[in-house]
Amino acid sequence: MDTSVLNWLDEAVTCYPDKTVFIDARSSVTFKEFDALTKSIGSFLAARVPAGSPVVVMTGRHLFTPACFLGVVRAGCFYAPMDATVPPSRLNQTLGVIKAGCMLVDRENLEIARALDFDGEIVVMEDILHAPQDGELLGRAERALTDQSPLYVIFTSGSTGIPKGVVTSHHSLMCYIDAVRKVLQVDETDVFGSQSPLDYIAAVRDIYLPIRAGASTVIIPKNEFSMPRQLFERLNAHKVTALCWSVAGIELLSRLRAFGTSKPQYLKKVCFSGSVMPGRDLRYWQQNLPGVLYVNQYGPTETTASCTYYVVDGEVTDDTVLPIGVPYENYKILLLREDLTQAAPGELGEICVGGAGLALGYYGNPEKTAELFIQNPLNSEYRELIYKTGDFGRYREDGLLEFHGRKDRQVKHLGHRIELDEIENAAKQIAEIEECCALYDAQKEKLYLFYTGTAEPKEITVYFRRTLPGYMAPGRAVNLERFPLLPNGKKDMQALKQYFR
Repeated sequence: MDTSVLNWLDEAVTCYPDKTVFIDARSSVTFKEFDALTKSIGSFLAARVPAGSPVVVMTGRHLFTPACFLGVVRAGCFYAPMDATVPPSRLNQTLGVIKAGCMLVDRENLEIARALDFDGEIVVMEDILHAPQDGELLGRAERALTDQSPLYVIFTSGSTGIPKGVVTSHHSLMCYIDAVRKVLQVDETDVFGSQSPLDYIAAVRDIYLPIRAGASTVIIPKNEFSMPRQLFERLNAHKVTALCWSVAGIELLSRLRAFGTSKPQYLKKVCFSGSVMPGRDLRYWQQNLPGVLYVNQYGPTETTASCTYYVVDGEVTDDTVLPIGVPYENYKILLLREDLTQAAPGELGEICVGGAGLALGYYGNPEKTAELFIQNPLNSEYRELIYKTGDFGRYREDGLLEFHGRKDRQVKHLGHRIELDEIENAAKQIAEIEECCALYDAQKEKLYLFYTGTAEPKEITVYFRRTLPGYMAPGRAVNLERFPLLPNGKKDMQALKQYFR
């Protein structure tokens, strides 16, 4: 039985020593070379950081970042990735939660690191990439790891404004990666094209699937996603076969009509997650790249990236709403009412997740952990934790699970309960609307629809009055040139509230 992800790396080095594992815009690294980097980094850190401690990693979008992650693990520690492009105030909040004694940065981000409220040791990545390896020290550190040892802490937004650090164990990550590997049929011939920020939860697929399967990952430069020709040239040059992208990335290429001049020639599988996939955008991909396996994933960070999946069956239509499917292997899904009793068949309930893929909880926040990671109320016989996602779901007659929005996306307006997601789904049927987001100003009791595209506000008003009850019609439609985005590619809801008036 594998105890840690280091077992996977050791096996890959034995089986594929001279095969390329990571490629970025400047260079590439084989499994053997990558392993040496992790051991040098690990030896340096193990000599000065206590085992079981967090190490902050802020090293940019290149192949050395995964080496830093695994180097921290080699030292018997766990990593907390941070994105240097995030505002310093947010980075300081993260540092205040994690309270690490060591930060690993690349030279490009050194001055940013020095300007933060951090009084621990700052280690420059380039200075330790070839540090002397101490096999005895690394051996002791690895033997101290168990499958329940923390692997990483990924930070998500918190309702109080302070980021929450989700702690994930080696066991949870390994269970998830093995489950995804089976569904996507990943093997050593696959090459992944990495889109997600490396500090974001979705990046675990691009990092650990290759290590597990002997595959490879191309770390795509961020600026290329708005330049389809250049992006496809890179995908084809490296014969990329698999994409695990956010829905936002899939949408962007669809809205740019990216396949008009060129296409990825080797693509075999595409999985997506993070938000609801518009039917017309997926249809554009299917029509231009038929024969590709498309997989819709659902799941929050607290369930190690994703907990359910749906293999898209046949070509979708513009108004198709994809189900989120069935649980991955080693996951369990419950739908619970507010009183924590089981929802009836066809009834909406809160999606709650159990199984091996659950995170350990929130770092340094036992109160929030106890609030959301609870004993399964349907089991009074033994300890069984489930995570309350805050999302609504419902089972279809065919047994597939549907996503029906977040609990905090349900508002009361003019005496009526309204799902903001329902307003967005209706707006997406207007051909001239590209992207949209519905928000509610509770103080002024006003519904807003923010959108990009060429639709006129008057046209939107007429459409809503014709298709939905009057109380669901947005009081104001705001046309944007582009949506403000969070670092993970999702829409920045807080930034949109500046338009409330």
